Amino acid sequence: MPKINPEYVKAIRANVNQCPYFSLLSMKLLDFDIGRSLLEISLEGKHLQPFGVVHGGVFSSIIDAAAFWALFGEVDESSGMTSVDLKLNYLAPARNGKLIAKGRKIKLGKTLGLGEAEVTDQEGRVLAHGTSTLIIMPDLPLIGDELPQKFLEES
Repeated sequence: MPKINPEYVKAIRANVNQCPYFSLLSMKLLDFDIGRSLLEISLEGKHLQPFGVVHGGVFSSIIDAAAFWALFGEVDESSGMTSVDLKLNYLAPARNGKLIAKGRKIKLGKTLGLGEAEVTDQEGRVLAHGTSTLIIMPDLPLIGDELPQKFLEES
């Protein structure tokens, strides 16, 4: 199995964490590798719905992103992905602190992948869980700066 170049991960994190949608939600991609990802959101007033708890759309965004990045590590360098399906369960409300999402690859095929994510608070309480089906789109590279090689040479 190929290994991801740590310099590539570092460059991707810098690129992704500055993208407009991640900035809007104060969402951060902390790490990703083959089959896994780690993201977080430091909660602010902008994340709350009128009843004072985190809006469901915030949970769905971090679950979708965590599932995406858990699959992305294995996808060819010149390909991108986009979601075709998102299913989630809200299990407990949050008002403040952090949302921490751990993504995991379930299966990756030639054209479709299935990932999952669990969202917890900083105490480890499970707040939400979901799955995302993603379609691989050849010749859809990331927009931005020149990136280092994605995979390390096998020795």
